[in-house]
Amino acid sequence: CPCKMLKPILEKLVQEYDFILAKVDVDHNPELAQTYGVEGVPDVKVVIQGEVKPGFVGVLSEPKLRNFLGELNLKSELETELETLRNLTKSGEFKQAKNLLDQLFQKYPTNISLIIEAAKFLVNLNRLEEAQKLIETIGENNREFYPQVQAVKGLIHFKQEAENPGETELDKMYAQACSLTLSANYEEALKLFLDIVTRNRKYKNDGARKAMLAIFNILGDEDSISKEYRKQLLLNLY
Repeated sequence: CPCKMLKPILEKLVQEYDFILAKVDVDHNPELAQTYGVEGVPDVKVVIQGEVKPGFVGVLSEPKLRNFLGELNLKSELETELETLRNLTKSGEFKQAKNLLDQLFQKYPTNISLIIEAAKFLVNLNRLEEAQKLIETIGENNREFYPQVQAVKGLIHFKQEAENPGETELDKMYAQACSLTLSANYEEALKLFLDIVTRNRKYKNDGARKAMLAIFNILGDEDSISKEYRKQLLLNLY
C-alpha cells in the first residue's frame, strides 16, 4: 500500500523538520477530501499559514522528500548540524566535529545521512577501515542512498591510492588524480583519469573508468562537470 510506504518516511522527517504531520482517512472524511481535491492516495497537501501549497500524489523516496521540503524553505535540524559538521571538518576542527557527531548519533542513531557523513569524517581522519565498516552497515534496501554510499567508497579508494603511488607513469598519474579528487579538484582529476582510460583501458582492472564513475557519484548527475565528462568517457569507450 503506497500510504504505508510513505507514512514511516514522513514520520521520520517530522522529527527533523519544523512542520506538523496530519493524517486524514479519506474514506471517513469524503467532504474534506473533496474540498482539497484529493484524487488519489497518498495525496500530500501542504498548508502554510492557512494557504494550500502544491503537494504531490504518490510515494517519494526520502532524498526526494527532503528536496521537496527544501523547496518549501523548511530546514532540517539534522541537515543544519551536518553542514556545521562539514565546515568543522573542512577547517580541521576535528575534536569539535567528533563531539558534534557523538551528539547527533545519540539523537539520530540510525539515520542514513548521518552514517554517510560519519564515514566521510573517518576518511578525513585516515581511519579507512573504520569508514569502510561503517558504510557497509547501510543495507541494499536503502537503494535511494546508493550514489552517496558509492561516493564514500570511492573516497576510501582514492585515499588508499593517493598514499601508495606505484612506480610506473600510469601509477603516478592515477595517484595524482586520486589526490586531486580528495582536494575537490574534480575536473583536473577527471582529465587525468580519462587520459589513463585512453592510454590503457585495462589499467588497474578498468580502475580509471571506475574512478570517474565514483567522482560522478560525488558530484551528482546534474553537475555540469559530471555531464561533460560522462559524454567524453562514452565517446572514448565507444
